[in-house]
Amino acid sequence: MTKATLKVTIDRGPNDQGAQTVFDVPAYDNQTVLDVVSWVQQNSDPTLSYRFACRVGMCGSCAMMVNGVPRWTCRTHISKVLDGNEVMIGPLRNLPVIKDLAVDMDPFFDKWVAAEGVHHGAATRNDPIAEIDVNTPSRVEANLGIECINCSVCYAACDTVAANPDYLGPAALLRAWTLLNDAKDEGRAKIMEAVSTKGGCHNCHSIGSCTAYCPNNLDPMSAIAGLKRETAKSFFKWGR
Repeated sequence: MTKATLKVTIDRGPNDQGAQTVFDVPAYDNQTVLDVVSWVQQNSDPTLSYRFACRVGMCGSCAMMVNGVPRWTCRTHISKVLDGNEVMIGPLRNLPVIKDLAVDMDPFFDKWVAAEGVHHGAATRNDPIAEIDVNTPSRVEANLGIECINCSVCYAACDTVAANPDYLGPAALLRAWTLLNDAKDEGRAKIMEAVSTKGGCHNCHSIGSCTAYCPNNLDPMSAIAGLKRETAKSFFKWGR
């Protein structure tokens, strides 16, 4: 990118919810959206709040809305998202705004726990390590979801979450599906019960935004479809 000036609009909140501030930011080669936000905070407005850590796409904490699309800002080059020489940056959708570009992740993680997204172990440290055949269909299915880093991009992309605050969301249901297929997890009944609630997997409309925008190329929509099949089979088997 040649030297130019970018027009960067940043959504501010929560006290100024809906307010926007425009900044002129110098453009550089190989500049990321996170670089732009950092430049604003370091050079124009030290009060700007945002979140980041690793800067290399490992932690997911820098996720923001960029021109209305949830993205990891550290992995998004500004040249790929500019509209002319303009870009709009805001906090992740579907989560409470703490300040400016920083959101409260508690509702996201609360739903992760509500979906029984925690390992349910039965063995102790004194038991031998169980051998797992990595080629079984269930292990292969479980492996498809283990790279989720809980960045909440899929949660921000999900229109069902936006319309239904009780919906557990794609990341929590992906985790539930991963554990349901894990031979070492002993919580199948708990997981099935959790994902069958009024906010569970059957609320999903299969729009597919979660899969389309996942930065790690995971497929929460297929995982949710798997939960729908398993809960439906359980219902007809036990008459519940």
